[in-house]
Amino acid sequence: MAKKKFYVVWDGHETGVFATWKACEKAIKNYPNAKYKSFENEVQARKAINEPFYKHIGKNAATAAPANPNAGGGPIKASIAVDAAYSSASTNMEYQGVYTADNSVLFKMGPLPKGTNNVGEFLAIVHALAMCKQKNINLPIYTDSMTAMAWVRNKKAKTTLQEEPANEKLFDYIDRAENWLKQNTWTNKILKWDTKNWGEIPADFGRK
Repeated sequence: MAKKKFYVVWDGHETGVFATWKACEKAIKNYPNAKYKSFENEVQARKAINEPFYKHIGKNAATAAPANPNAGGGPIKASIAVDAAYSSASTNMEYQGVYTADNSVLFKMGPLPKGTNNVGEFLAIVHALAMCKQKNINLPIYTDSMTAMAWVRNKKAKTTLQEEPANEKLFDYIDRAENWLKQNTWTNKILKWDTKNWGEIPADFGRK
């Protein structure tokens, strides 16, 4: 039996860590200059996704500089950054999207009661995708949540949050977001924000 590998895609139709070659191939097929690599285990892959691709790809992987100054060395300024905030005291959740270059707010939702941070991160990405689709713009979207990226990729918010009268409106938003993902296509790249090297994502609410 072949040893199981994990695949990291830094630049492709979708980005992230993939557990099968089939999933990885779907993310990179027919994508110009896709950046990806296989790893022996999930730990290595999870570490690599948060590092610049040029540390892992190429003959001089450890020292090579990226050809694109935004690739690996820093975020793409012409992009949208999204984030969510959750208060354990009030159980309120809110999310927003900003233009990365100048931190100008593009949209903001909430506070919504009885939510979670993961749900907010998911809704923020879908909100950004829907906005771009409506306005016919193709900006990449940054998030610092691998969970939300996976939910968007699977077109399903796999939350353990329980529905109750207080968060009925929130669950309506979740249903609408999932339906939008199933009924639409998009070309925007959804990229992982490199918090370690770039600091907090511009859409952060600053409440840590």
